[in-house]
Amino acid sequence: MGIPLKDRQDLLTQPLIAALSVAREDGRAPLTVPIWYDYTPGGDAWFVTGKDSLKTRLIRAAGRCTLMVERLEPTVRYVSVEGPVRIADAAEGEAEAMARRYLPPEAADAYLAQAANFPPEVTIRLTPEHWISADLGSL
Repeated sequence: MGIPLKDRQDLLTQPLIAALSVAREDGRAPLTVPIWYDYTPGGDAWFVTGKDSLKTRLIRAAGRCTLMVERLEPTVRYVSVEGPVRIADAAEGEAEAMARRYLPPEAADAYLAQAANFPPEVTIRLTPEHWISADLGSL
């Protein structure tokens, strides 16, 4: 059963790990990988990734992607959003904000110390155009 829009948006705001899917140009199955993301109701979902990563190359070619999140308690629910994307160089502080959203303070500090050596990153903003959701109840 589908979930009302407000509940879908509320689920998407939680710091869950998303499955990112993007079409491949060669007709193989889509690339699907876990990713940290953020979302504000009524806005875009966004994530930071390597500027020259496979994810970024495929998203540039496709012009769109899908994010799916799932939670298991108190009931099993999932939300999937698909839509067009905008890609820009990551702004200062975006990668740090994402790390602090997902990691406890000490772990975030250690991660960010390593991230200083990562290759250049981009921020990808997905405008939710199509939603799929379900509340599967207590399974």
